[in-house]
Amino acid sequence: MPQSQPPPLAGIKVVDLTRYLAGPFCTQILGDYGAEILKIEPVENPRGELGDGKGPDTYFFLSTNRSKKSIRLAIKKPEGREILMRLLDAADVVVDNFRPGVMQALGLDYATLAGRNPRIITCSISGFGSSGPLRDFPGFDQIAQGMSGLMSVTGTVESGPTRVGIAICDLLGGIFSAQGILLALEARHRDGRGQRVETSLLESIVSILTWSAGIYFETGVTPAPAGNNHPLSSPHGVFKASDRPFNIACGNEAMWQKFVRVLGRPELADDERFKSSGRRIKNRAALTEEINRALAPHPAEHWIEVLNREGIPSGPILTIEEMFKHPQTAAREMLLKLPHPELGEYLTTGLAAKLESTPGKITRPPLVGEHTDAVLAAHGYTADDLKRLRTDAVIA
Repeated sequence: MPQSQPPPLAGIKVVDLTRYLAGPFCTQILGDYGAEILKIEPVENPRGELGDGKGPDTYFFLSTNRSKKSIRLAIKKPEGREILMRLLDAADVVVDNFRPGVMQALGLDYATLAGRNPRIITCSISGFGSSGPLRDFPGFDQIAQGMSGLMSVTGTVESGPTRVGIAICDLLGGIFSAQGILLALEARHRDGRGQRVETSLLESIVSILTWSAGIYFETGVTPAPAGNNHPLSSPHGVFKASDRPFNIACGNEAMWQKFVRVLGRPELADDERFKSSGRRIKNRAALTEEINRALAPHPAEHWIEVLNREGIPSGPILTIEEMFKHPQTAAREMLLKLPHPELGEYLTTGLAAKLESTPGKITRPPLVGEHTDAVLAAHGYTADDLKRLRTDAVIA
């Protein structure tokens, strides 16, 4: 995609004090669209979050720290703190995912920073937010999945509560944080002042419960787990062809009428059990049995082609490997290969939001401390300063 103008966040400087997943994912989004992300790594750990280059720490780092610059800095030393404050004085945004109260204890809370830099926007991500009885509880994705109600509607009655296969609370926490930062930047255009932005893993899921919450609001009954079936539509879920399961989504009555004809079972439309969406939901098990029987003669690929040609949404259930080898994934540039000085090559996912005139641009994750000298030099530190600071183990 040709880049005719600078990326949308060019000129925005972000100090990244985050670790693990939610915070780094937030700042990666901003970096992908042009913000300068200054990721602060401790001097004490030469490899930072990268770990030994082989284990889970590496997966975390590579998947959430592209499009950033890395600085190794001892922020607890007086000179290290002085450097950090100089970076913050010139920054637009600072992001953390410490427990509530830590930034204030470090003297890095919004009130303190805004007193020096009124334009700064602070963003904090925690497990449960800065108020309420769970304020000080540690927050991890699966804990938030369980508390949010998400696990109660995931899985089946037989399986019991089931976690989503990715760290969805962490990732949505990162996305909502990035959204909040963008909103605060837009508001700053009006009055020139920054503000405090906050979200939590728990809130990130509660805010997207949509129809699951709506069912409860309307009926007073907690929705049961629907497994692979849509709770408000039928047939809408996973069905079995001769070779493998695949998805079919009949989203309205017109699709249902067309579906039974394509299936070669037009009489199902006149079956009293299936004459309305409500009846099809009530008699879902019987309907699924009839559909699977009709699908059995042909493989999934046959049915997917036939159904989509007739305007009935259907698609395969792919593994991660199959998805990345699919031509649609390639066509939309959702798998990228970049050179990397240690790994040789580095694979990463592409950008979901594609801007025509001001597209984002992905760069590889930094080596730990790779940009320390360049960033500090840009903030007024001389070569002699850098040599002394390195000797004193303030930077590395």
